[in-house]
Amino acid sequence: MKTKLNTITLELLKGDIADQNDLQGVVNAANANLKPGGGVAGALHAKAGPQLEEACKPLAPIKPGEAVMTQGFNLDNAFIIHVLGPVFGINKPEALLLRKSYVNALELADKEGLESLAFPALSTGAFRYPKEDAATIALKAVIDKAESLSNLKYIRFVLFDEACLAIHEETLKRLLNT
Repeated sequence: MKTKLNTITLELLKGDIADQNDLQGVVNAANANLKPGGGVAGALHAKAGPQLEEACKPLAPIKPGEAVMTQGFNLDNAFIIHVLGPVFGINKPEALLLRKSYVNALELADKEGLESLAFPALSTGAFRYPKEDAATIALKAVIDKAESLSNLKYIRFVLFDEACLAIHEETLKRLLNT
């Protein structure tokens, strides 16, 4: 699914965040210490290679909602923006921290001149954020920031499975009243 938000194209698709070879940047659903792990972080670290872990060391630890950037190394993407989303039920206030995660990633990408960026569904895996609520927060953050971004022109949500894609598509339709 694709739609236009002012000058930005927003796309939702099912796929692998580590295989977005047509975009300048990808967002890593990082842990506080920016180490390889499971899920998105594991996939990005595995494909980017050991240089990524070395590049992350001086940037860690990060707090929920914070975003930092490294090179993409062996990824097809020039940059990785590492974001620590909130752990549902632990990091409070969850909704504000999740929104801040998306906003900070968008602002960092835009400030650094990136024109295209891919997001996973932050905090919805091991951090247990309810997928419907997380989709609403994520897409609303992108919609709200769209007109203030000057460099970003293409934002893609790369969702892990069909169920998550369907949640995001329905949420986007509801938010845009289409």
